[in-house]
Amino acid sequence: MTRFVRSWLGIAATTATLAFGGGQASAQKELVFGLQCDRTGPTATVGVNLCPGYHDYIALVNSKGGVEGFKIKVLEIDNEYKVPPAMEAHERFKKEGAVLEGLFGTASTMALTKKLEEDKILGTSPGFGTASSADGKRFPYTFPIAASYWSQAGAAVAFAKERLGGSLKGKKIAYLFYDNPAGKEPLPILEDLVKSEGFEMRTFAVPAPGVEMGAQILDITSRFKPDFIITHLFGRSPSVSIKELKGKGFPLSKVVAFVWGSAEADIIAAGGMGVAEGYNGIQFAGVGKDFQVIKDIEAMYKAQGKPLPKELDSTVYYNRGVFMAALHTEAVRNAIKAKGGAAPTSEEVKKGMESIKGFTLGGLVPPMEITPTDHEGGGWVQIWTVKGGKLVKSKDWFQGFRPVIQKHLEAEAKKS
Repeated sequence: MTRFVRSWLGIAATTATLAFGGGQASAQKELVFGLQCDRTGPTATVGVNLCPGYHDYIALVNSKGGVEGFKIKVLEIDNEYKVPPAMEAHERFKKEGAVLEGLFGTASTMALTKKLEEDKILGTSPGFGTASSADGKRFPYTFPIAASYWSQAGAAVAFAKERLGGSLKGKKIAYLFYDNPAGKEPLPILEDLVKSEGFEMRTFAVPAPGVEMGAQILDITSRFKPDFIITHLFGRSPSVSIKELKGKGFPLSKVVAFVWGSAEADIIAAGGMGVAEGYNGIQFAGVGKDFQVIKDIEAMYKAQGKPLPKELDSTVYYNRGVFMAALHTEAVRNAIKAKGGAAPTSEEVKKGMESIKGFTLGGLVPPMEITPTDHEGGGWVQIWTVKGGKLVKSKDWFQGFRPVIQKHLEAEAKKS
């Protein structure tokens, strides 16, 4: 039995919402969603919490009759954060008649971009993938649906500017990043902002697997001595950065992390909320349990006589899974309504995704508007900070240097 088949069957055996469909979705008003996840690879700390959030939201929707009368069947495959199984997963989803696909991993998203367009199946890559895919004209079937790394860079600099008194002229900012294509992607935005905002920036690359950065932290704190630090790290490396910076006495209140370095798991691995006091993180979905949709999921479990899943406590990643599933179902809802209640094709679901506006899920989703030209939805983020032993929202939904992001998108379009 191949590793691919083992991973499929392993998930199918343990998740009630998964099953082989025997080809196209059945005639019993059912639609198939494909979901890629990493439950066993280097970013499993994300997947094991995010993907259960996705399934729980779909289960909640199905418990209320589905989407406009259509039940949703989720087919999940563990791609282990690797490109080959991600490509295989896409082919399986296509065979099963999936009307959309949740992607996982920047490299996998890049590898699948052309296939999604050829097969006319939309794929979503919230908070990862390539920033240029926000341009719906150039990338018609790829949807970031959340702040790209460019937008996160703009937001990080805007936050640093605010914290440093409203001006960055003469200030020094360190950019500590995982040394891979995703880590390097924000550099054009940061370099542009260096010129327009008048600050000095130095970059500090952390090689894979990202668990050794003592030299970089020493260089930052003892030699460069920045006024602010922006980090863009993944996997185990965010917790290492928190411990190292704390150990060197750098104030964590002058650090802001991109979206994959700002979860409860990162803080716990660094030594807990007490150690990370003051640490700031960018978020593209609401954090915590104080949302009606989360309360509804908890009520669903209680009504079924089941204990609440532990994943609910990892609210940063769990809520992102809910966010992702909610946008998927809203796209399908729009498509079904546009078709007068009939089952939509993936192309029609794509148009449904491009019609999302004013859908906030009680504040868990930002005030985005997805259009045929903007598949990112505006690049909205919040800042959450470790205060008094918990994550506290310190800045509500905002966009950072949006004109700069648009300028770079337009420049990329001219190259093609």
